[in-house]
Amino acid sequence: MCGIAGIIYKAKKDIKKEIMEKMIAEMHHRGPDDKGIYIGEGISGKTNAILGHCRLSIIDLSPLGKQPMSNEDGQIWITYNGEIYNFQELRDELKRNGHRFRSRTDTEVIIHGYEEWGVNVIKRLRGMFAFGIWDSKKEEVLIARDRIGQKPLFYFSNNNIIAFASSLYSLLMVPEVEKEIDPIAIHHFLTFQYIPSPFTIFKKVKKLSPGHYHIWKNGFKESKKYWKINFKYKTKESIYEIKAHIRETLINSVKMRLISDVPLGAFLSGGIDSSIIVGIMAELSSEPVKTFSIDFEEQAFSEIKYARMIANRFNTEHHEFTVKPKALEILPKLIRQYGEPFGDSSAIPTYYVSKVTSNHVKVTLTGDAGDENFAGYKRYQYAKWFELFKYIPKTIRNNPLISFLIRNPFNYPKKQFFKKLLKIISSIDSSSGKNYLLQIKVFAEDEKDEIYTDDFKKELEGVNSITLIEEFFQKAETADLLDKILYTDIQSYLPDCLMVKVDVASMANSLEARSPFLDHEFIQYVASLPSSYKLKGNHSKWILKETFKDIIPPAILNRKKMGFGVPIEIWFRSDMKEFVYDTLLSKKAEQRGIFQKEVVEKIINNHIKKEENNAYKIWLLLNLELWFQEMERI
Repeated sequence: MCGIAGIIYKAKKDIKKEIMEKMIAEMHHRGPDDKGIYIGEGISGKTNAILGHCRLSIIDLSPLGKQPMSNEDGQIWITYNGEIYNFQELRDELKRNGHRFRSRTDTEVIIHGYEEWGVNVIKRLRGMFAFGIWDSKKEEVLIARDRIGQKPLFYFSNNNIIAFASSLYSLLMVPEVEKEIDPIAIHHFLTFQYIPSPFTIFKKVKKLSPGHYHIWKNGFKESKKYWKINFKYKTKESIYEIKAHIRETLINSVKMRLISDVPLGAFLSGGIDSSIIVGIMAELSSEPVKTFSIDFEEQAFSEIKYARMIANRFNTEHHEFTVKPKALEILPKLIRQYGEPFGDSSAIPTYYVSKVTSNHVKVTLTGDAGDENFAGYKRYQYAKWFELFKYIPKTIRNNPLISFLIRNPFNYPKKQFFKKLLKIISSIDSSSGKNYLLQIKVFAEDEKDEIYTDDFKKELEGVNSITLIEEFFQKAETADLLDKILYTDIQSYLPDCLMVKVDVASMANSLEARSPFLDHEFIQYVASLPSSYKLKGNHSKWILKETFKDIIPPAILNRKKMGFGVPIEIWFRSDMKEFVYDTLLSKKAEQRGIFQKEVVEKIINNHIKKEENNAYKIWLLLNLELWFQEMERI
C-alpha cells in the first residue's frame, strides 16, 4: 500500500520539486517506509511530468521495489498503490513474451503489461489498485482505479494540466487546483452520509469512479468504464454446485490475499463474514492466525464474546483491546484524514481497530462486502416489504390516521422505528429507486429544503439525490428489485462509503486491509445467483450460511446482525452536548450561508429532549462544519 501523486503539464514548465514533496508529506502515513520523486519531459520536449510516491513495503522489500518505477529504457514511468494478486501469473506470461524483470514486484508487472497490452492491461489485473502511468513517447498519462474502488484516486484536469493523488488534501498542495465548494456535493452528502463518485466537495476536483480509467494528452481528456458487474445472467448450476463454487472461489480469493513478505492477520468482529474469512485462513495456514478485536465498555456495542468463540474455534493467536472512544480527541484527526466531509460514524471504531492491529502486523484481512454480496442488511428485507405498499391506493396510505401518528408519536414500543416506518409508508412512490432512498437517506429531500437558506437553495435548483439512485437502478439492467439494490450498493455505497472508511482508517495507521469478498471474479459469480438464494424469505445471506455451516458455529450463523458503531446518540445528550451546540450554532457556522440556524437548533433540541433520534443528522452537520474549520487551517 502506498500514496501516489502526479502532475503533468501541457507546456514546458519549471517544475517545483517542493510541491511534490508537500504532496508526499501530506500522505506520509500511507507509505512511511520509503519515498521517491521522478521529474521528466515528453519526447517533444514540450511537456513536463513529475510523479511522487510514498511506500508501505509489502512485497519485495528490497530497494528494487522503489517507486516511481520505469521500464528498461526509462520512457514509461508508473506510480502505483495497491496489490495485484495474479501478478506472478502475469509475470510468467510476460517473461515468455520476452520481457525482463529487475524486481519481484507487482508494480513492474503493470509497466511491462502496459508495454505489451496498452490500456488493456487494466482488464488483466486482479486486485485492488490505483495508478498513474506517464508515457513520455506518447506524451500522455493514464490513471486507473480498480473495479470495486478499493483504492482512492482524486484528480484535477483542464487544458493545461492534470494532477492526481491518493489523498484529496495532497492534491490541494498543487497551486493550480481550484478549491471552489460544490453545493451539489453537500446536498448528496446530507442524503447518503458520503459524497458519491465522481463528485468531491470541490467543483473541479473529481474522484475517478470505480472500474474507470482516464487518459489525458495535451489537454484532451477521455474517461472510460472498463468493467461492469452483470446481474442479468443467472447461473444454471444446481444448489450443490453453487455451494461448491462459492466455497472454492472464496477459498482461492483468501489464498491469493495471503501473499505477503510481511506479517499479516485478520480483523475479527464475531460476525458471519469475518468469521468465515478467519476459518478459511486457519485451514490454509500452518501457523495460528493472528486475529484482532476491539471491545467497548458500552455492552450494547460489544461483540467480543462472539469474537472469542471464533478465536477458540480456530485456535487463533487472538488479541483483544478495550477502547473508550473519545470523539472529541479523534474527530479532528479523522476529519483531516478523510479529506472531505464523511459521515459514517463507524470510522471511529475502524480507526481504533486499525491502530491496535498495526502494532502487530502490516496486513490484515477483513470480511468487508459480505453484506453487499449476499444481501445482509435489514434494509434489503424492508425494501421487499415496502415494494408491496406501492400497490395500496394512495387514499389509504395517506389516511389522516397515519398522518396523525407521524405528527404525534405517543409512547408505543419502539416509537422512533414506527414513526419512521409510518413516514415511509405515507411517502411510498411508484418508483422503486425513490422508495429505496427513503430507507437509506439521512436527510430526506423535503428536510434539506427546510434546513437550507434561501440563497443556498438557489444553487441547487433542479438537483435531487433521487436521480442518482434511479440511474443506478436503470443501469443494473435487471427486473429483480433485490438485484437492482445490490447493484446500486456495489456501485456506490460500497466504494464511496465502506471502502473509503476502511482504506482511510487503516492507511492512517500504515496498515494494509484486504477483503476476499471484494475479489471481482467472486463478486461477479455471486451476482449470477438468484436473489432468492441470498434473501430467502426473511433469512439474509442464506446461501453463504448454507455453504459454510460446517465450519462456523450455529451461534454465529444465527445471530442477529450488529453494526460496528459507536453510541453517538448518547454522546450528543451527554459528553458532546455542549460541543455540538457551540459548533453548529456558532456565528461562523451561520455565516457560511448554508443552513438556517433556527432549524439546526430545532434538530439538536429535539434530539436532546428525546423527541426524535437525530443523531445521524447531527453527526453529518458536525462533520461538515468541522471540515470547513479544517480547511481554514490549510
